[in-house]
Amino acid sequence: MHQAAVFLVQTLLGLYVMILLIRFLLQLTRADFYNPISQALVKITQPVVNPLQKLLPRAGRISLPTLIMALVAQAILIALVFMLSGLGWPEPISVLIWSLIGLASQLLDILFFAVLAGIILSWVAPQSYHPATLLLHQITAPVMAPARRLLPNLGGLDFSPIVVFIAINLIEMMAIYPLARAFGMPRGLIVGL
Repeated sequence: MHQAAVFLVQTLLGLYVMILLIRFLLQLTRADFYNPISQALVKITQPVVNPLQKLLPRAGRISLPTLIMALVAQAILIALVFMLSGLGWPEPISVLIWSLIGLASQLLDILFFAVLAGIILSWVAPQSYHPATLLLHQITAPVMAPARRLLPNLGGLDFSPIVVFIAINLIEMMAIYPLARAFGMPRGLIVGL
């Protein structure tokens, strides 16, 4: 029974953390605020982000209130999983570190899947003006631009997603996974780690 409860907590709170991180990425990349998908994400997250927006200013493009709320939600998720698994309360400093590692991993996952979705959409609907397609392009453009500058012009073929995929995997292999092991993060605590 506790496995079902852990699954529900990880799924529901994990989904909310992901929505907060997507909102953070949209704000970071200055994506179209009037896009209907952006509006929906803001409406879903505004009740928890709004109180902090009054206290904390934005730091340039970085929305600290959104990032802090994602960190808090991730920490709550970790504490609930520990409690539901019968492991008691985890140490607060461990929860904070594991939450930071989890957020970094999830941001990389979001970017990975956004690039992948952009590739698939370029094949299926290359001239689409759907709001989701526009947001995917706005989120991935800052990540793809350095890769495109790095590669020579190959006559219409774009291999920059491969460079981005390699970079994401290297960051995970060389930073995220070693940090998770170094700080004793239990496997499966956060989906994908």
